[in-house]
Formats: sequence, C-alpha cells, structure tokens
Amino acid sequence: MQAAVRRLAATPAAFFMALQFVNWLSFAAWQAMLANFTIEQAGFSWQETGLQQTVREIPGFLAFTAIFWMMFFREQAVAYASLIVMGVGIAMTGFFPTLGGVLLTTTIMSIGFHYFETVSQSLQLQLLPKAEAPRIMGRVATAGAVSQIVAYGALYVTDALGYRNYPVMYATVGIVSLLLLLAAWMMFPRFDGTVPQKKSIVIRKRYWLYYVMQFMAGARRQIFIAFAAFLLVKQFDFGVKDIALLMLVTAVLTMLFASQIGALVGKIGERNTLILENLVLITVFAGYATTTSPTVAAVLYVIDGVFFTLYIAQRTYIQKIADPADMAATSSVSFTINHTAAVVIPVCFGLLGMGNPSLIFWLGVAIAAISLCLSLLVPRHPTKGNETVLAGAVPQPAE
Repeated sequence: MQAAVRRLAATPAAFFMALQFVNWLSFAAWQAMLANFTIEQAGFSWQETGLQQTVREIPGFLAFTAIFWMMFFREQAVAYASLIVMGVGIAMTGFFPTLGGVLLTTTIMSIGFHYFETVSQSLQLQLLPKAEAPRIMGRVATAGAVSQIVAYGALYVTDALGYRNYPVMYATVGIVSLLLLLAAWMMFPRFDGTVPQKKSIVIRKRYWLYYVMQFMAGARRQIFIAFAAFLLVKQFDFGVKDIALLMLVTAVLTMLFASQIGALVGKIGERNTLILENLVLITVFAGYATTTSPTVAAVLYVIDGVFFTLYIAQRTYIQKIADPADMAATSSVSFTINHTAAVVIPVCFGLLGMGNPSLIFWLGVAIAAISLCLSLLVPRHPTKGNETVLAGAVPQPAE
C-alpha cells in the first residue's frame, strides 16, 4: 500500500491533481459565499460588485511578474507559496465586511490564486507529453471538480442547518486549505521540466492568435465570474444554499465529464473544440439577457460552468505551436493578456448593470461571437510553422 502511494506521488499528474484540489476547494468556497456575504454584510450593489471583481483581477493582470519570481525560486516552490497567500486571504475575508475590507482580502486571495494558476499552467505544459496532455488536463479538472463538490456540499449542509457565521466559515476554509497544502508539500517530490525555461518576458509574433484568444477569453469569462451568480442573487433572490446547490450540481457534472471533455479535445482537435465552446457561450449569454425564469437562469449557470473545461483547448494549442523553452514565460504573459480585459470589464459593466443588467449579457454575446471568428483561424493540426490557417496564405513571422 505504501509502495503504491509512493509510486502515485512520483507522478506529475497526481501532483497537479492534488494542488488543483486544494486550489479549487479554497476558491470555490470563497466564491460561493461571496455574493451573499457582500450583499448581506457590506451592502453591495452592481457597482460595488463590478469594482470588487475588477480589483480581484488586477493580480491576474500582473501575472507576468511571476516569471521574475521564477528567476530565484523553483516553479514548484512558487506554486506552494501562492496557495499559502491565497489561504491567508480567504481566512481573513469574513472579518472585514466593508467595501475597503473586501477589496483588501480579495487582493490577497487573488495574488495567490493567479500566481498559482500561472505556475500550474507552466508546469503542465512542461511536464505533460503532448499526446497525453488533453486527457491528463481533463483529470486535473476532475480533481478540481471533486474539491468543489466538497466545498459546495459543506456550505449547503451548513446553511440548511441555519448556521451562517461568515468570519468562522471563511476562516475554516482558509485553515483547511493550508493544512492540505502542508500535506501535499510533504508527500510530493521535486518536479522539473526537461527543457530549461527562459527567465524573461517572451512575446513572439507567431503566437499572436493565442494572445488575442486569451484576451477575448478573459473578457467573456469575467461576465460569468463577476455577474452570473450576482444576477441569481439580486434578480431571483437565490440564497447561500441555492447558490451552493447550483455550484454543487455544476461540480458533479464537471467531475463526471471533465475527463471525457479532455479526451474530446484530443479527438476532435483544438479548432472544433473552440468553435463548440463559443457557440455554447453565445447561447448562454443570450439566455441570461432574456430570461425571466429563475429555473432557466440556473440551468444556464450550470451549462456555463461545465463547459468552462473546454479551456483545455487553448492550453494544448499553445503547447503544440510554442518552443518548449517558452512555456513558463508564455504562461506568465498569457495570464496578463487574459486579465487585461478582466480588469476593465467588471467595473465598466457593473455601471451598465445599474441601469439595465441585460446589457451586460448582450455584450457577452458580442464577445463570444468575436471569439468564434477567431477560433476559425486555428488550423486543424497546429504545429510550429502552422500556427494559423493564414500560414499558407501570407508570410508568417519567425518570432
């Protein structure tokens, strides 16, 4: 038994799954309580919610600075440190029920979350073989879904029992995540990629389509993260238990289908996967904008959450076209590009929501439509030298 555990711990896949479990256990619990906490305790409206979500994304915009930390520390160590910062920020959240307090704890949490996501993506692109990457990334997403089930299930039971002490609940989540992280640090050995990484900011012209898709992905994803749950609470009076149940359903479905979705990416390719993702998003955002039914809105929320796993296609796309030594630097730059729109959209769209919330989601339809057009530029078999369908029609830059 111990020998089997040691063999499992020696695999990068198990390492990624374990840390993803810790990451999403923390973030899922923080997010599930957020809308109710900010409305009930801090008196948030659409405007304050937009501001808070913009502040949450600023560390993501600064994710390119992760490459500088990698100059002095191993990426695995940066991943552990990031999750510690995240756990501390979450533990503090419930003790500061004011606009300033929420912005402060959100910033601390977000620094840890976004640095971890940046480093985790970099390590996955380095350590996972291209042929197996979509399937293994699907398994990693499954581990994240399992942790969300634990988080949402615990919140559902807690609220059903009539207990709603936000300081205690947030502190418990933060402490549990730190204890799990300590166990992971003691269990897993050192992992390093086979190709030394460039420890500087790298921007290559031939990655241009990936950069643009990352920008649009950040824009459309923010609409879901910042406003979907807030819509359910504000317009349809969903409580903590209702939001937790919805997120629980989403996590269960993700757990059941994430591995299959990863395999689907490997089977039908990045191009077709991205086309499917954007067609679904157009339908979902149009539904948010027009529905007056809480049931329909809840179903759209679940669909949106489950199909988020299709993000795997963008990661495997850059893995196929990029130089192996660029993975760390490209991950840092791509997170910053992804969050450029994310910093602006929540606060601006939050102001629009004060007058007409449906405008937020109609703009989401437009963003997803542009992303659909971009996905048509992805070749069926992307490789270095065949980064876009334009590669054979116009001269492509070497860098």
